[in-house]
Parts: sequence; C-alpha cells; structure tokens
Amino acid sequence: MSDHYRTLAEPAEGRARIQRSAFLARAFPCASDEEFFAALRAIEKQYFDATHHCWAFRLFGGGTPRQRSSDAGEPSGSAGRPILSAIEGADLFDCGVVVVRWYGGVKLGTGGLSRVYRQTAAETLRAAAIVERLLYERYEVEVPFQAAGVIYRLIEPPDVVLRSEPFVGGNIFAIDVRRSRADSFERALTEGRLTFSRPTPR
Repeated sequence: MSDHYRTLAEPAEGRARIQRSAFLARAFPCASDEEFFAALRAIEKQYFDATHHCWAFRLFGGGTPRQRSSDAGEPSGSAGRPILSAIEGADLFDCGVVVVRWYGGVKLGTGGLSRVYRQTAAETLRAAAIVERLLYERYEVEVPFQAAGVIYRLIEPPDVVLRSEPFVGGNIFAIDVRRSRADSFERALTEGRLTFSRPTPR
C-alpha cells in the first residue's frame, strides 16, 4: 500500500469564458466527504445566482482511494466526470474541485461542455501549489533510561519522527513512523528489547 500522495497546499481558483458562458473553478484540499460538502455549500451560497455548481473530489482515505462527482444538472457525463478526470490527470488526492457556470444563452453541446469543464479544472490545478503528504503509524515506546540512545539513533526525519519525549521520571516516547518503514522499525525495537504499543494511523 502506498504511504504517500500529492495534494493541494492551498486553495486555487481559475476562470474561463466560452460562448458567453462564464466558468469559475475552485480547487481546494479536503480530507473527508464532510469537509468537501461544507466547502461546496459555501460556494453555492456565495454564487447563488449561478446556473450550475458541478463538482468532483478524490480522497486518499488512509490508503484506500475513493472519488465522487456530479454533473449538477448539466447533461449526464458532461461536467462531473471531466472535472474528476482533471484531478486524476494531476495525480492529486484529498482534493476537491467545484466549477461554477453562469449560462450565457449559447448551448455548447455535451462534447463542448466536457472539454470546457475539464480544461477549466485542469488549468486551475496546473497553477496550484502542490505538496506531498506522508502517512505514518504512531508508536508509543517504553524506553528505560539506559536505552534512550537506541531510540535517538532510530530517529530519521521525515521517515521516523520523534513527536514527544517523556517528562522527568517518565519513559514513554511517541514516534511517528512512515508506513513503509514500520516493519524495519519494529524489528529494531525488538532487537533492542524495547516494549511498544500497537501502532495507530496518523
């Protein structure tokens, strides 16, 4: 399973005008259905006078990708799927795109709509700032004072990151380990005779 993916560093916006119809694309990072639909509702409220609010999103979901799209009243397959295709083409996850359209009175046809929706979304994503995210497992490791050096030697950002050290008198370290490194990290702990909790996804 992959332990990294690309996403938007921040929201981005793009515009197009085709045959008197105006298009506005809003692209933004989102980590859940709820987060996406909250953003969609805000966009619908802001641009209440628009004819259509077409959208798509693609989530990583902790390593299990999933996606959804909607034509929002445009002809079937002419808007949502092309927007999703633009997200896929940019190789992005945890990303949502809403393309708002103000109809200008000239019909573009299904093929024309599909091209415009995809192009508007794709150009917006192409100009956006991109960041790579890593997926971690959180370990809590019990480390006797005399073995602290073992843990410090295993720390290797960004793959193995020390998140918290014990207070005076304590001996539990919280460590985030990149998923692809989890097996080798556990072997090192076992070889060092250190006790650790079952990891939790981060």
